[in-house]
Amino acid sequence: MGGNKKLSLVLASTLAVSTLAGCGSGGDNAASNNGGSAGGTQSASQGSGSSQEQVTLQYWNADDPSIQESKDAEKLIKEFESSHPNIKIKMQYISYEMLHDKLVTAINAGDAPDVSWGLPEWVGEFAAIDSLQDLTPYFDKWTDKDKIYPNVVDALKVNGKLVGMPNYLGIRALEYHEDMLKKAGIGAPPKTWDELIAMGPKIKEATGVDAFGITGTGVRVPQELIVYLAQNDLEIAKKMDDGKYKNTWNDDPEQLRRAAEVFQFYKDLADKGVIGSKTWGYQELDTNLALGQYAMSVNGAWQEQRAKENPDGMKDVKIAPIPYKLKPATYMEVVPFFIYKQTKHPEEAWEFLSFMMGKPYQDLVHPTNSARNDVVSDSQWGKDFMALSPTGVVFPPISLGGVTQAMIDSLARLYLKKDSPDDIAKWLSGTINESLKKSGDLSSK
Repeated sequence: MGGNKKLSLVLASTLAVSTLAGCGSGGDNAASNNGGSAGGTQSASQGSGSSQEQVTLQYWNADDPSIQESKDAEKLIKEFESSHPNIKIKMQYISYEMLHDKLVTAINAGDAPDVSWGLPEWVGEFAAIDSLQDLTPYFDKWTDKDKIYPNVVDALKVNGKLVGMPNYLGIRALEYHEDMLKKAGIGAPPKTWDELIAMGPKIKEATGVDAFGITGTGVRVPQELIVYLAQNDLEIAKKMDDGKYKNTWNDDPEQLRRAAEVFQFYKDLADKGVIGSKTWGYQELDTNLALGQYAMSVNGAWQEQRAKENPDGMKDVKIAPIPYKLKPATYMEVVPFFIYKQTKHPEEAWEFLSFMMGKPYQDLVHPTNSARNDVVSDSQWGKDFMALSPTGVVFPPISLGGVTQAMIDSLARLYLKKDSPDDIAKWLSGTINESLKKSGDLSSK
């Protein structure tokens, strides 16, 4: 984000990569729609000289402009412009905290950008309002389509249509300070929930810091909670025979029992001294792990940047699978690029998007978290995270706003209202279905 290094932004600054102004989709300049190539190869837009009018593509980016990744991307985008003289990119940096609402406002005003970053939680929502370009015909002709992990492509399909392309993968793992565990006499990271809880007092006594950190507020709460639910063989919304979705916990006592176990796990983390703060957001979680304020957390490969900034504090940080209950699972955040239906230049937008999905761009900008199977870093921030991808879970393609808010509220009910795990499980099941009903996603089965 959703909860990742991208979400650590606290600004919404604007950068024009090109000097050609434009507003709304496609800018002020007219252009024919045959200037791009669905195959992502040499196209009419390349090498056509000044005989074609320039197209300005509006591109909204949620990255941090101060980090090296963004600087590398800007350099490559300028090279793209040089090789595509009829396409100019006008980029705005907009933090994830602001991007969703700005996109909704722009879509409703008929002024959506041509291309933007997104979050997987928005895929179903934006598809439901028919705002996203169907990229299926472009992808099918793309020469590199076999280089994208199949389960990643599936995660961006709604009703069989590909409505986004993967920008990068935010796979989660257990990140732990090896020296802290050794100081507590622990030779390996926990493999199960029970092992994690048992380690809590030992680590606290030996090191003076808490064993584990969680996010108790904000967008990363649902991303952590969906993992623990999946580890106990549960879905937040199951696809039914009519193609729509339903939370089935309240219909099945066994599922409801397992859902309550997840909230009991969260309760035990607090009651047995495994965690300290129950109100951290993602910034505090990421920063405090880097500073050694606790021993372990579920986190992403974006922490490599913090390791570079704080090499002494993170020199002992290692990567392991997330502790589980019934079966291993992790969150696979498929962070998408979107092209909007309002664009006047879909061919050029695809040309730009396929360039960013190309190997040269991904090698430089996303070496550790690319959705391409031919871009995998040998560092622990690359191969160790990608090794967990087969156990990755994703959110279903539904309108998730009410669902994820209910998931956030469920922890507030546990830690602030002191509701019982059983009551929270029942409440969350019902509330998810209420949200699905409001969005039109609820199954009648």
